[in-house]
Amino acid sequence: MTTGICAGRVAVVTGAGRGLGRAHALAFAAEGARVVVNDLGVGLDGTGGTAGPAQRVADEIRALGGEAVAHDGDITTTGGAASLVATALDAFGRLDTLVNNAGFLRDRMLVNLDEDDWDAVVRVHLKGHFLPLRHAVAHWRAEAKAGRAPRARVVNTSSGAGLLGSVGQGNYAAAKAGIVALTQVAAAEAGHYGVQVNAIAPAARTRMTETAFADTMAAPGDGAFDAMAPENVSPLVVWLGSDGCAGVTGRVFEAEAGRITVMEGWRPGPTADKGARWTPAEAGRTTLALLTDAEPPQPVYGAR
Repeated sequence: MTTGICAGRVAVVTGAGRGLGRAHALAFAAEGARVVVNDLGVGLDGTGGTAGPAQRVADEIRALGGEAVAHDGDITTTGGAASLVATALDAFGRLDTLVNNAGFLRDRMLVNLDEDDWDAVVRVHLKGHFLPLRHAVAHWRAEAKAGRAPRARVVNTSSGAGLLGSVGQGNYAAAKAGIVALTQVAAAEAGHYGVQVNAIAPAARTRMTETAFADTMAAPGDGAFDAMAPENVSPLVVWLGSDGCAGVTGRVFEAEAGRITVMEGWRPGPTADKGARWTPAEAGRTTLALLTDAEPPQPVYGAR
């Protein structure tokens, strides 16, 4: 009999052919979930494509005694996202957890950032979250209306870049910030159907980070704790994808090494109310006074 905190559940993980997604897929399987491994198999910049990575991870799960199927569809298209949900239902008869993880990078400073590079990165990260989320929630809504109340979970993948900004990553940071807002909206809207939606902002050594953080993300020697291993992030993702996180929704968590942090976003700070329209000079003086009492913003990654 399969055991683990996800026993009996079916989890879909996008971008699961390598890095964080692969670690998540293996961790779900280790906790008893049946897994749909999605990966388009593209390069770091989103070009190319092969079914190999998704199939290799699905094979790896099966070799370890788990159940998994591969899906190499493009989840940034309506057809690809719909087929992702259909694959889970056809293969395993249900869908319980969606982990949106797929992405790639095309880093440039803003003045050098081409429109195509902007569109491609926003498409894979933000649209690549929206479409699987939309189709999964539509399925869960139908289940709820049919009297089969789901205990569904969605884990979205944001980034510190989306929370604080990151120099040279305007496209990526904007998309990841959008994912946070999408998470909050989805948690509010889909909660009526038994769906919980949360997001993580992970830090780990992957294809997307190994060049930018080569010095700080190098693997340690034998026997030492590998703080930047992607497997360190997966336990939180698996818990957020399980029944055990009942009542936790609309939250954003940072996960890095052995650290988990609840991120607290925009909330009202110092305020002033004149009760009438300000003049520009008054607005300026008042704003400067308010800023003296406000918490300073966290620095943007890469800012000097």
